[in-house]
Amino acid sequence: MTHPLTYIGHARTTLALGLPLVGSHLAQMALHVADTVMMGWYGVTELAATVLGASSFFVIFILGSGFAQAVMPMVAAAVAEGDEAQVRRDTRMGLWLSILFGAGCYPLFWWSEPILLALGQRPEVAALVQDYLRVAGLGMMPALMVMALKSYLAALGRTQIVLWVTLGAVGLNVLMNWVFIFGNWGAPELGVVGAALATLGVQGASFVALAIYAGWVPDLRRFHLWQRFWRADWVAMGRVFRLGWPIGITGLAESGLFQASALMMGWIGTVELAAHGIAMEVAALAFMVHLGLSNAVTIRTAHADGSGDRLGMRDGALVGIALSAVFGVAMVAVFLTVPEPIIALFLDMAKPESAQIVAFGTVLLALAALFQLADAMQVIALGLLRGVQDTKVPMVLAAVSYWVIGIPASYALAFPMGYGAVGLWLGLVIGLTVAAGALMWRFWSRFRRSAIGGYTAAV
Repeated sequence: MTHPLTYIGHARTTLALGLPLVGSHLAQMALHVADTVMMGWYGVTELAATVLGASSFFVIFILGSGFAQAVMPMVAAAVAEGDEAQVRRDTRMGLWLSILFGAGCYPLFWWSEPILLALGQRPEVAALVQDYLRVAGLGMMPALMVMALKSYLAALGRTQIVLWVTLGAVGLNVLMNWVFIFGNWGAPELGVVGAALATLGVQGASFVALAIYAGWVPDLRRFHLWQRFWRADWVAMGRVFRLGWPIGITGLAESGLFQASALMMGWIGTVELAAHGIAMEVAALAFMVHLGLSNAVTIRTAHADGSGDRLGMRDGALVGIALSAVFGVAMVAVFLTVPEPIIALFLDMAKPESAQIVAFGTVLLALAALFQLADAMQVIALGLLRGVQDTKVPMVLAAVSYWVIGIPASYALAFPMGYGAVGLWLGLVIGLTVAAGALMWRFWSRFRRSAIGGYTAAV
């Protein structure tokens, strides 16, 4: 008889699985940070355009990534049930849906300038954003396929390769940025287009590396992932689609909250938008740790669900929540005690606008400290719910929290009530706090009412 894990045992197992995923997410975020830092050295207007362009790409990416993210709990559950054929079927169709989405969304990038002008952005910024997105948008398909392969490999416990490939991508991205943004080694000086070209190259290289690994490693060959890849599996595609589209909408609801804040900050001014982008990058770096822990919780919850371990699900959930909360408290302390040096890392302090950006960004980081714990708890709750393949109701809860409560609160506090950028960020705090409470309530209320074998995503 297998003895249940202690809380220490759960923590060790979660960290062993989650730390490489945390590292991978941090490295993935470092790709965006590198773009922000290097464009900050290049120019303030270019920095604002890159922030807006990258965040616009990210919003569409998050919508399409639901299918890739659905692969993780589905593969983990299939492994727990011993169904290797289902592992292959679900992963392939996650890749298929990623390809279809990547191709279908490109027109949005090609004609992004008129969209941004209609949303009130300055013409010179909107034009640069379109230049960026016409190149970077070509990377949507490989970026989504990379996420699907990462989900597949993580669910199989292959988190180390996910980390190493992402770290390699960071180094390649910095090198390509240096070459193409600034025109080194005989390359033309391309500015924002150079940053987009570097991002595209990194996404393509990452996909090739992970695809070769998934097909070449002896222990993974039994899944025959690439054998007759062109053959459709409509039943599996339907399963991935049904689980994945609510994940995408949920992610869109949250990322849309932050994107709306960037658009509204653009109405206030270019310096404010640049400071907002930097503060958001810093907050997002901290969020990557919670996201990695959330992925680990998803995999462990799916294993517990597939093997009927109700006690393991409960204790694993409590430990995941505790680990995320401890890190969240640590980040609150960092944001409140050393904000200026953090903001200054992103800027050339010799430029006249930089002092204003540092001063403004310091205020925003203090506000980011307010939503650290709420942001941590909402993403852990989503990870728990995805582990038991419960995605539709969480989608509704997230959409209401962010769009019905968060965004209106940001707008009202920023403009009619006159609090400006500070009010805008307070609205983010409100939306994230409501989401955290609602999603945690969803998981624990369903857990209490359901036996492990009968836990379903039904309302």
